[in-house]
Amino acid sequence: MFHAQFRPIFLATALVGTAAMFVLAKAVSPLFYSMGILLVPFVYFGLVDMLQRRQAIRKNYPLLGRMRYLLESVRPEIQQYFVESDIDGRPYNRDERSNIYQRAKNQLNTRPFGTKLNVYEEGYEWINHSMSPVDHHHTELPRVMVGGADCTQPYHASLFNISAMSYGSLSKNAVLALNNGAKMGGFYHNTGEGGISKFHLEHGGDLVWQVGTGYFGCRTDDGNFSAELFEQRATQPSVRMIEVKLSQGAKPGHGGILPKEKITPEIAEIRNVGMDKDVNSPPYHKAFNTPKGLLEFVANLRKLSGGKPVGFKLCVGNDHEFLAICKAMLETGIKPDFITVDGSEGGTGAAPYEFADSIGTPLTEGLVFVHNALIGCGLRDGIKIIAAGKVSTGFHIIRTLALGADMCNSARGMMFALGCIQALQCHANTCPTGVATQDPYLVEGLDPAHKAVRVHQYHRETVKHMMEILGAAGLDSVDDLTPDHIYRRLSHEKISTLGRLYRYIAPGSLLSQPKTLPRHLQRSWSMASADSFLPQSVPELVAV
Repeated sequence: MFHAQFRPIFLATALVGTAAMFVLAKAVSPLFYSMGILLVPFVYFGLVDMLQRRQAIRKNYPLLGRMRYLLESVRPEIQQYFVESDIDGRPYNRDERSNIYQRAKNQLNTRPFGTKLNVYEEGYEWINHSMSPVDHHHTELPRVMVGGADCTQPYHASLFNISAMSYGSLSKNAVLALNNGAKMGGFYHNTGEGGISKFHLEHGGDLVWQVGTGYFGCRTDDGNFSAELFEQRATQPSVRMIEVKLSQGAKPGHGGILPKEKITPEIAEIRNVGMDKDVNSPPYHKAFNTPKGLLEFVANLRKLSGGKPVGFKLCVGNDHEFLAICKAMLETGIKPDFITVDGSEGGTGAAPYEFADSIGTPLTEGLVFVHNALIGCGLRDGIKIIAAGKVSTGFHIIRTLALGADMCNSARGMMFALGCIQALQCHANTCPTGVATQDPYLVEGLDPAHKAVRVHQYHRETVKHMMEILGAAGLDSVDDLTPDHIYRRLSHEKISTLGRLYRYIAPGSLLSQPKTLPRHLQRSWSMASADSFLPQSVPELVAV
């Protein structure tokens, strides 16, 4: 590249050359007019680059400097299609995406020539097979009954479902396809915190209505919770469960984000918000501010919905805060019907950089902690645990159930089934596949009827492969799975089961034998109060 000091010479040459073309056109041949016209844009943009003051590269290197920004704009595509290997991409590598695409299309889903993974690499996980496998090819796919003693309309849920994604973040055609796919496959579709739209209801697929901090769909004009609006929507037949969102994996403690570019008049009406600015849900709920208050809110929603299962979703943060909820359950006798544990590795839409990368507990640790806390308090019976956080294959489901979950949710897996290509433009309203945009032209490219079939097939094939893994391990039921069935390589020479790697506590031990538990759990239990999420004073602890 020429030195910046030559830019005036470059521009002068271009100007003189352009003028010469027009002179030659008049004196020699009209063909030179075409050549002169072709040079005009180069001269124009060269002048613009030299005179602008916002970008030093363009000013110092007119025209040529623009190449830097052009190449930068296509860098993700070049990286994805030509640079990264089949197993290097993030958040999902090419092999993971291809697996979902093939299952969604009901295509041949086998692999030649063995695994591409390094099975001696730290972190590699597997399940061992049995010499006496079980044939599950004709076994009815398992379902989970959700609903405790206070629930009068329990729900039989699939082991694998659509995780929370709002209409607004997703396009109307994406929502139509997801819900129709859920209807075909008999699994549920979580609405996300954006409220229930007509697109969620058109096909009659089972819904889990998520009520977030913005109370969209059950919100007063000033942003508070409206019991009347909630009751109207929660009693609709399609709504099978209600989920109170405390936090989410992508941005725990932050609240939802819907850029104003993605707000349409219809979305504004559903959410009861304006269109002139980003819609940022508050990071906390106005309807309650204590553990007991949360449970009273859950009980009220259960009553207003006519006895449907009600639970809450969180990405695990401070241990003492969840233990405070457990203490509140013990003191009030109010229990949620389910708890959704979201891992910090999850997320489909807009999230601040630091929140996406550095805040919140990953799914494995969060799931084990919540399972242990409920077991230790004698509360696990009657409360189902739903796990979400990069769960997209049959082995992911097996592993997550073995750690303590009762069922799983997937967001990005379902987006890939819709045709998502991981363009990483979910927040910009420019999703090229029409999945995560409100641009009418782009949305039109997504055929909801065709994509619904793919969502259904992806779900069916993934659960089917999960059952095949279960059978290969010699297990009759998912209830037989334990953490000791899953192995992890800790180093080249050392492996461990997850049951040995993560300590599982005895039933009721938080109540009867807290001093026998690990020091950090003793400390968190002592800090927890049913009346406040704030930490309490900590007495002298016993080292274990």
